[in-house]
Amino acid sequence: MEEQELPYVLINTIGGARGVFEDHIEFLKKHFNLITMKQFLENKNHLREKIKAIYIWWFKPAANQELLHSLPNLKVIASAGAGVDHLDLKLISSFGVEVTNTPFAVSDATADLGMALMLASARRLVEDIEYFPANWLGDEVTGATLGIIGMGTIGYMVAKRKWSLILFSHRKKEEEQAVGAIYCKKIEDLLQQSDFVMLVVKLTPQTHKLIGKKELELMKSTATLINISRGPVVDQDALGEALQNGVIKAAALDVTHPEPLPRHHPLLKLKNIIITPHLGSSTTSSCHLMMKNMVESILAALSGLPIPNKVTP
Repeated sequence: MEEQELPYVLINTIGGARGVFEDHIEFLKKHFNLITMKQFLENKNHLREKIKAIYIWWFKPAANQELLHSLPNLKVIASAGAGVDHLDLKLISSFGVEVTNTPFAVSDATADLGMALMLASARRLVEDIEYFPANWLGDEVTGATLGIIGMGTIGYMVAKRKWSLILFSHRKKEEEQAVGAIYCKKIEDLLQQSDFVMLVVKLTPQTHKLIGKKELELMKSTATLINISRGPVVDQDALGEALQNGVIKAAALDVTHPEPLPRHHPLLKLKNIIITPHLGSSTTSSCHLMMKNMVESILAALSGLPIPNKVTP
């Protein structure tokens, strides 16, 4: 019996800053014929009808209208991570293409990083000092009030780490009770009561610049803002002013806009801020699990089976 040809899947590149990890390639090649963007552009006429799926890693390749038009037999786009704000879901759907992501693969790793940022900021671990001054004292996290804005999978994983009091702005009654949390109907109440405010929301038109000058002024002057969601959720100009003027004590950001920030950006000059380069899901096990989830979703879509982690417009 003739061996069936593996499905053709488009990727950005192998290795490098925006490429598929080299140690993932062996596993991927067991299931797919991998086509890089360079190979596709050089052999478009030959490959355009063969490609059935796009494998997006670190937001690349970009699933724009031009690329979608050039792939008439495309069935599914699998994107690594939980956020899909880099995808135009309505546009993709108009081409009859399904979208899937990997929200559960990244939840533990991203929650861990959120806690790492909170602890590092509270204890001022990364400040550059030449000696230990009397006022170089950190804050205790034990017994503090943590306000989580966004009670999705990642927010829930943060909450499970057992804090003395946790406030949520988005209510899920069963999860609220499971972690002993107090629900805040208004975000203003959460901001006023929290020692640490952690942002774990999706980027939508409603959450764009969710935290601005007004919201920062509602926070305690001793509070810390932590963002592990998306950069545009915070008004960075307002944040810079708040940090400089003592409106809040500190901030810790794993996400910015743009990424990375230009080297001359004012936020990079402040001592009371920690900025990491979008490391939320950057663990060996999380990345491997994302890759496996994406393979399963692509194979399911191409076989006409229910698609795990299907994203709807």
